Formats: sequence, C-alpha cells, structure tokens
Amino acid sequence: MFLFLFLPYGINLAIHLIAALLPAGILLNYIYKNDTFEKEPRDLIVNLLLLGVASAFVAIAFEIIGTVVLNISSQIGISSEVYAILTAFFVVAAVEEGAKFFFLKLRTWKDPNFNYRFDAIVYAACVSLGFAAFENVKYVFSYGLLTAIPRGFLSIPGHLGFSVIMGYFYGRAKICERNGDESGKNTNLVLSLVCPVLMHGFYDACLMIGKTWATLVFLVFVVVMYIVIMRLVRRESLTNEPV
Repeated sequence: MFLFLFLPYGINLAIHLIAALLPAGILLNYIYKNDTFEKEPRDLIVNLLLLGVASAFVAIAFEIIGTVVLNISSQIGISSEVYAILTAFFVVAAVEEGAKFFFLKLRTWKDPNFNYRFDAIVYAACVSLGFAAFENVKYVFSYGLLTAIPRGFLSIPGHLGFSVIMGYFYGRAKICERNGDESGKNTNLVLSLVCPVLMHGFYDACLMIGKTWATLVFLVFVVVMYIVIMRLVRRESLTNEPV
C-alpha cells in the first residue's frame, strides 16, 4: 500500500475513485441488463444516480439529528446491544431508506417512462447505488484503499439488495394504481419502505453488536439475501408486465 504514496496525485486519485465506484457500476450494469423489455433513458438513470447522492446528504443530516435525540432520550449505555439495535433500525436504516424512498417516489411515480413493473427495480437500484457510490467514495478516501474490498463485497451489494426489495413492492404499487386498487397501492408503498428498513436495520445491527454470534448471523443473512435477490431479479425480469 505504501507504493501509492509515490504515485502522482492524479493517478492515485483515479485509482481510489475507480476502486470506490467500480462495485456500484458493476451492479448497476447487472440490473440494467436484466431490464429486457424496454431500456430506461440514460438521462433518467443519471438523474436517479444523482438523486441517490442527494439522498446521502439528507441522510447524513438526519442521522446526526437522530443520534443526538437517541442519546438525549435514552438511558441505555452507548456500548449496549440495545443501543446498537436502536441505532441500526431507527437512526441508520429508517433514515437512509427513507431518504432513498423519498427521492425515488418524487422523481419516478408520475414519470411516463415508468411503464413496466421491472422499471421500479431499476429506479430503486439507481437511487440506492448512487447513495452507495457516494458513501463508498467517502469511506475509501477517509480510511484507505483497502476499505474498498470488504465494502465492494458487502456494503454495496447490501444496498442493492435493499433496493431490489423496495422496487419489488414499488412496482406492485404502480400496478395496483393502474387497477384502481387504492388500498393495495398504499399497502405496497408502505411495504416498499418498511421491508428495506427492516433488512437494512438487521444487517447493521449484526455488525454494530460486534460479537461472534452476531457476525455469524450477519454472514448467513448476507449469503441468503444475495441468493434471494439474484433469483428475484431474474424472476421479475422474466415475468415483467406493463403497468
């Protein structure tokens, strides 16, 4: 790693950026390739990626507020497992997935390009990977190039996994709206936010607890989630339908 100290600044910067952005780019390409019925416009994809970055800034601000509120209102020690769980679910997961969902719905719900069910997964993935890419750049430049390795295999795919579940229900909400099913629409919109929050919260809680059993549960959860998400993406792509 010390070799990077002797590289020209521009090359060093480029290596760090590539390492930080490449995982998100690979996963975005994976989702985009599975959109086989009608490709989404490139400008919309870029727009959603940038909104993902915007959601990261919003999340940072609200996470700071959430942490302060939790510390003031809670009598639980910050080293306790309960505190880690509360932070994971209510400060991190709820804020981050809430910010992504807000920009997703704001930008895409009434967009005429949203005309197939799988589009919802593409849109949610774009917002989430924009968020994850920005977060990854921040971590790689703050903690070093080696940080890109575990984050490339865990954090970035984790964000994608949460987004696929968000898109799964988001697309079904759009179908319910088409069919005049207001109750179904609202239920699926709620699920498109709540389910990713629960997954994200569980993911982070296992890491924050930091004990051996929690790490083992985390690894099992990640493997199962990856398998489920890959199968879900494939199935949704093959059974795609107009909304």
